[in-house]
Amino acid sequence: MKLPQNEQIPGVLAIDAGNSKTDVALVTLTGTVLGSVRGGGFQPHRVGADQAIEGIAPLVESVARQAGLTRGGILTTRVSACMANVDLPIEEQRLHAAIAARPWGVSVGVTNDTFGLLRAGTDSPRGVAVVCGAGINCVGLLPDGRTARFPALGRLTGDWGGGGGMAAEAMWHAARAEDGRGEPTALSDAIGSYFGLAGANAVAEAIHLGQLAEQRLHELVRVLFTTAEAGDPTALQLIDRQADEITRLAFVTLRRLDLLDEPTPLILGGGVLAARQPLLIDNLLARLAKAAPLAEPRIVVAPPVLGAALLGLDHLGAGPAAHQRLRAAYPTVSASDGRPEFPSEMGQPA
Repeated sequence: MKLPQNEQIPGVLAIDAGNSKTDVALVTLTGTVLGSVRGGGFQPHRVGADQAIEGIAPLVESVARQAGLTRGGILTTRVSACMANVDLPIEEQRLHAAIAARPWGVSVGVTNDTFGLLRAGTDSPRGVAVVCGAGINCVGLLPDGRTARFPALGRLTGDWGGGGGMAAEAMWHAARAEDGRGEPTALSDAIGSYFGLAGANAVAEAIHLGQLAEQRLHELVRVLFTTAEAGDPTALQLIDRQADEITRLAFVTLRRLDLLDEPTPLILGGGVLAARQPLLIDNLLARLAKAAPLAEPRIVVAPPVLGAALLGLDHLGAGPAAHQRLRAAYPTVSASDGRPEFPSEMGQPA
């Protein structure tokens, strides 16, 4: 669909901004995608809100051109931005102000990107979502706008796990096993072998000296699961702890929203969960069946920009037909579709 130049498009500018990549889509009020583009990572906690939003501006220009528009006036009705590193109200306020200062939308909504996952996996703005990528987070949402969430600032606020956390724990146990401070574990040899080095301490030294990129540590999640499948007690304990942590997040969020006593969608996403490793998923489902038996867990793999766009359409009062048309452009993969390998973005922050 091409619109006359400079004409405002009734609809949504949807933004999913993650640490490793940013997706932007321009969607009409009827759910038609007029343009979409992917760019680099989004890290306002390092560069500041204004500079981070400046980095998104070329992507917005790109989707406007795809829609046949030359910029002049406000682009669309609603900007719906689901963003990583937006965990505190002050962070939302700063990014809201930075976006509102641009001629992108008549109104602006900014929230954490886990809400995008939640909306992508549900038929309405109601449910709970746990994302377990490199990091871990959980949010809940009700149709009346009430939410439940966590500070999600890492170990400082009690978080544990995700791909990055599990990899770090694997290194910790392996290094201590090598020097005698900890119990023996097959993780020591497995980690060293994976990187072609003598062991975990050799890997740590290579990272410290800049010979091995620290970002590659996320690859150790694969090593952790392989070692656990071979029966290593330490690796199995780490996976068990991850299942427990995800269950705790879901239970507390359901309780906060008074949803424990009614069927409620529980959306599970992020690379670690999307990989559907049986050692984790079977453990998790068994725990959830006891802790929250009415929760309806489902693993969802969908572009989070879909959730951002749906939240925008919700705000504008779009009907089911618009939602269905939009979903057709962004197919959602559910838990019944098999057990894929770890997605390439598995190690990127949630």
